[in-house]
Amino acid sequence: MKKLYTANATATGGREGRTKSDDGVLDFKIEIPKEMGGKGGAYTNPEQLFAAGYAACFDSALNLVARNQKIKLKDTSVTASVSIGQNSEGGFSLAVDLAVSIPEIERETAQKLLETAHQVCPYSNATRGNIEVNLNLL
Repeated sequence: MKKLYTANATATGGREGRTKSDDGVLDFKIEIPKEMGGKGGAYTNPEQLFAAGYAACFDSALNLVARNQKIKLKDTSVTASVSIGQNSEGGFSLAVDLAVSIPEIERETAQKLLETAHQVCPYSNATRGNIEVNLNLL
């Protein structure tokens, strides 16, 4: 792979710590969600950060695919829902549901764009075969 950009972030304290990017743009306190036995509160967690990154990346891939096919899209949106749970080996696994809105486009065309974006998106490529990813065209 020819690297175009590298992001760097450092975490300290794990799920009850802090995550900070090397440029200081991101600087978050991390807490375990109440649903997982933590105190929760107005803090982020790794699943939220992954969901935000996947949603943004997938929306960009969708719009790139459409531009390459000379299709004009307006106001697309992607909501990534990232779940964590115990797997059968006693560890933990993730699952992702992507809810994608592609307004003003014929449904069959929108579905093809969605599936092609899933082949282009780096997050989709990184997770393929590793975790369950469900695509839902709204």
